[in-house]
Amino acid sequence: MEYRYVGNTGIEASVIGLGSEHLFDKPRTFVEEVISAAVDRGINIMDLFMPGEYVRTNIGHALRGRREKMSIQGAIGSVDLREQFDVSRDLKECKRYFEDLLRFLQTDYIDFGMLFFMDTHEAIDAMIDNGIVEYAQRLKREGRVRAIGASTHNPETARRLVEEGLVEMLMFSINPAFDMMPGNADINEMLGDQFTAHVTTIDPKRAELYRLCQSSGVGITVMKPLGAGKLLSPDHTPFAKPLTVAQCVHYALTRPAVASALVGYDSVEEVEAAVSYLEASDAERDYTEAISSFREDGRGGFKGSCVYCNHCLPCPADIDIAAVNKYLDIALLDQEGGQNEQKIPPSLRQHYRSLGAHASDCVACGNCEQRCPFSVNVIDRMKRATAIFGE
Repeated sequence: MEYRYVGNTGIEASVIGLGSEHLFDKPRTFVEEVISAAVDRGINIMDLFMPGEYVRTNIGHALRGRREKMSIQGAIGSVDLREQFDVSRDLKECKRYFEDLLRFLQTDYIDFGMLFFMDTHEAIDAMIDNGIVEYAQRLKREGRVRAIGASTHNPETARRLVEEGLVEMLMFSINPAFDMMPGNADINEMLGDQFTAHVTTIDPKRAELYRLCQSSGVGITVMKPLGAGKLLSPDHTPFAKPLTVAQCVHYALTRPAVASALVGYDSVEEVEAAVSYLEASDAERDYTEAISSFREDGRGGFKGSCVYCNHCLPCPADIDIAAVNKYLDIALLDQEGGQNEQKIPPSLRQHYRSLGAHASDCVACGNCEQRCPFSVNVIDRMKRATAIFGE
């Protein structure tokens, strides 16, 4: 494994990291297998934004006896409502969930205390005005946080966080598709319906952010380096051909100030595939040809496409929207491959039916669509899932 310092924090991170979103609803044995595989292969940094007791306890159990081998990015401001993802700018709630994080992980410190989802200036103002930034600073003075960071998809708010000295590192969404979109677009417009021929270079605002972080000693860890897997898919990539894991990882690691690319793993094999980047040749890492041309069928882009990030929650009907969308996408891929709606694999139906609430429980309130970073028409997708799965 290769390691880089995260800015001026003095903390070293493996260039391949662990994004924990795939651990959210998995059994303890799966969590232990994936984290063990990551640690055994030298991965020493992970992000943990999910607020639920179940996933935090499972991760804490998996890290028992090897806590010192893993630097943890722990969210300040990620909470849950009936075990569903939500965002809070309330100091009391943020304190409670951070204390719960320590308790469930069975640790007395978090390496990076992450101000969560800093995508608007209003969010930054609330974090300052409500005393949450001061709380994070106190945690650092007490040694319960080693460094203060923030997670954001917006280069303009990220720049403010750096310029005002609020953070020592950022977790920022970086991949070739994101970097080619205008930096002044809000997250809902990050990726348009398709890419056009003139969008062929990195957006200046994003490039400026990377250089600012480099000159300021603010490190970056990367979320969504694979674009939720869609950059790897012939059907969903915005480019003329899909990228490989090695190309996506290399793209992220060649941005200024980047210390680690945090990849989500759905199996031990996927851990091994990501770590194989270290053995890849220069030719295998080269992404330039892959991103040099765009699709001609008008199907490129991520807008309207679920990347299973859970920012749509909480749902008043307790629907795990990301899980429903994931199972729906799998079902639709089966149809594209020649299967019809009546021949969905029984295992997929079983997984869907095991959910606590189903698409048919949707009340069409629209809250999820207002929260969604990628303008997914969630209500229509719930109707589609109901039609396919029958509930």
